Amino acid sequence: MKRFSGIGMMVGAAMVLGGSAAAAQQPAAAPVVAVWYFDNNSVGGDASSYAGLEKGIADLLITDLASNQRLRVVERGRIEQILQEQNLARTGSVDEQTAVRLGRLLNACYSVVGGFMKIGDRMVLTGRAVSIETGRVTNPQRVESRGDDVLGLIGQLTQKLNADMRLEGCPGGAAGASRDAAQQGNATPPAAGAQGVTKEAGKAPATPPGVVTYAKPLSAETKKVKLDFQTAMLYSKALDAQDRNDATKAADLYRQVLTKFPEFGPAKENLAKV
Repeated sequence: MKRFSGIGMMVGAAMVLGGSAAAAQQPAAAPVVAVWYFDNNSVGGDASSYAGLEKGIADLLITDLASNQRLRVVERGRIEQILQEQNLARTGSVDEQTAVRLGRLLNACYSVVGGFMKIGDRMVLTGRAVSIETGRVTNPQRVESRGDDVLGLIGQLTQKLNADMRLEGCPGGAAGASRDAAQQGNATPPAAGAQGVTKEAGKAPATPPGVVTYAKPLSAETKKVKLDFQTAMLYSKALDAQDRNDATKAADLYRQVLTKFPEFGPAKENLAKV
């Protein structure tokens, strides 16, 4: 299903914190937020050429939102697992009802869904945060830019998201954390940015099914990167290749990204996994 609505979001002093500091201060019982893949709402003959950006937009929003110390944001790898388990990985499209259903699997407080559109030199991002408890959509938002700074545009979306989500008494907070522990044999929840089992034989570590891990925030150095659209496409294609276990292609694409932006942390971290 296609969507072209906006994202309800959250401005806050928390966003000025450095990534590592925010991760260290995230409380174990902070409400959980799940970001699902964004729809490609582009139109015209070249619309299909933007396929793959759905994952890249979501991945960058996940890591940017993770800078908010009041949240635990589910890492993209776990989102991919859920979509595969639910036979939604091929399209990646998630409507509001599905977002609520999938969010409950993660004891989430909110599911974030949205779309993007490339129109000439403009990029438009729209989306909304859906309450898992009530199924209601918070104030839809839209951000756009005529420049070629995808990461900057995602930062605008993050600020709006932070402004509108109401986290007090939210499912997925202390009560949700208790349910997580009970369901996982009272195991200690993984720290923010944990990636599951130890890397072996040069392969990426896999997150065991059913275990929820949380995203690592973008570093201050990465936030300074003016990620252009074409490089964002390369990064998105690398994520897709990694999901398909095509390590050779994924590594080549990540290296292309790092050739242009050596300080782009997500590409460095993912390259180390493939």
